[in-house]
Amino acid sequence: MNSFSEIERETISSLLRKRYGKNVSFEEVECELDLGSGPQPFPAIYWFERGANFVLVKARGKYRSQFFYTDADHYGTGRMEYDDLEDCVKTLLQVQADHESAAVPLPPSAEIEDYHGPSMI
Repeated sequence: MNSFSEIERETISSLLRKRYGKNVSFEEVECELDLGSGPQPFPAIYWFERGANFVLVKARGKYRSQFFYTDADHYGTGRMEYDDLEDCVKTLLQVQADHESAAVPLPPSAEIEDYHGPSMI
């Protein structure tokens, strides 16, 4: 199994720090993927931040990622794999940030009042 290098871990740490404005701890774990020849173990990085779980897998020199809130609530980036680690992590963080901002309800002061204008048909 080809684990994450020190440079890869530093890249991930730097990108997480930029996204969250603080150091975010992560752990190296093992993840099973079936890439066509049956399930195989691959190295992965896992972290939890702001209510979301993140998994970044290194498989055969490429990177795959997803985030999830529950076992039934998983999200990907819309792309199966990446050649570039930085591109993979940045995209994952951006997709999750977009999802997070879309899920946040508007404060009461931002809600639209009843419409009293002309009727539209």
